[in-house]
Amino acid sequence: MTTHLLLGQTVGFDGNPLTEPWQDTVQFDSAGGVLVHGGKIVAVGNGAKLRADNPQAAVTDYGDALITAGFVDAHMHYPQTGMIASWGKQLIDWLNTYTFPEEARFGDPAYAADVAGRALDLALAHGTTTLTSFCTIHPQGVDAFFEAAAGRNMAVVAGKTCMDRNAPDDLRDTAQSAYDDSKALLAKWHGKGRAQYAITPRFSPTSTPDQLAALGALWSENPACLMQTHLSEQPAEIAWVKELFPRARDYLDTYETFGLLGANGLYGHAIHLEAREIARLAEVGAAVVHCPTSNTFIGSGLFDVMGLAGAQIRVGLATDTGGGSSFSMLRTMAAAYEIGQLRGMALHPAQLMWLATEGSASALRMQGQIGHLGADAAADITVLDLASTSAIAQRSSRARDIWDAVFPTIMMGDDRAIKEVWIAGVRHSATG
Repeated sequence: MTTHLLLGQTVGFDGNPLTEPWQDTVQFDSAGGVLVHGGKIVAVGNGAKLRADNPQAAVTDYGDALITAGFVDAHMHYPQTGMIASWGKQLIDWLNTYTFPEEARFGDPAYAADVAGRALDLALAHGTTTLTSFCTIHPQGVDAFFEAAAGRNMAVVAGKTCMDRNAPDDLRDTAQSAYDDSKALLAKWHGKGRAQYAITPRFSPTSTPDQLAALGALWSENPACLMQTHLSEQPAEIAWVKELFPRARDYLDTYETFGLLGANGLYGHAIHLEAREIARLAEVGAAVVHCPTSNTFIGSGLFDVMGLAGAQIRVGLATDTGGGSSFSMLRTMAAAYEIGQLRGMALHPAQLMWLATEGSASALRMQGQIGHLGADAAADITVLDLASTSAIAQRSSRARDIWDAVFPTIMMGDDRAIKEVWIAGVRHSATG
């Protein structure tokens, strides 16, 4: 088994720059190295020393490119890959006009397999090494995603999206079939290779109380699993939830009542939260996921990164394909910066990079395993060209430090900035 040594500029983290001074959390080496063996990172340190200590290693010298942990997308919908960037709707109309007709096609295993492979390859081309995906109600669509990920040896999280009301007939299951299908898929995939299963009610409006209770029961039987859903994305959605659940204290209560609030809960969007919801999310140790390109694209609102992190809530970052308008976590970081500016807070490039790697990994309860450039983590690695276009190169040539060099790539970069990707210690050349 070959030992690889990757040389270049390296950046990693040993703390949370959202809750600590970012300068105290960064591990940067302008002449660094990453030693990889057996699919894992063995060591990160000075490149020359690692080379001297490991003369048998196969060396890949990336020059002044930046070696970082692979990006971790903590919330997306692989079935919406083909309909990304659809014009002109907000959440409920967008689901009815674009999402549901497309998701109905995933009863066809061949179609599901084609889109799953395309979604994963697009992610890799953009430097993303882990996807966390909602699937559709079709078990074969879940199988297609996990099979495609296994073929690429990617660490992924996914689950059957359950809906038994307020959806087209061909996209509705029942409380019992949601439980039965999810239980069978969990047994089939959870912990198999690099796959993790997430129990997945789409959101409260598309599940009856009986279905939410059934999925809550399944989670209580499998508490080590993640549970993913949506929370407080748009004001009209919140008003709808209040109509559907008149006895609920707030949106979060529609999950809590049925056993769907917990430490392994992953709540997408979480923009318009009430004080009680914030306190409960923090109390139980749940995670929220910032989906900035989606939140602007369909007009949802401005997520409060620093406020929620300050409340001791774990925060991840995500593309939310296809409500999100880009497959790129670089573009997603840029959108997070722009939303921060609108809230009066300019997120530092270190904070943005942390969100796209360590933050999302922590949200998935996979900290230290993925999204981490450090010993014993999976060797899922992204190498960034910090001068990938003429526009970026002319700006980065003026950089005063590494962050001044990285920021133009965050703001203006795309798949051309992805020099190379490694998955579990195996090189995957970017395909663009």
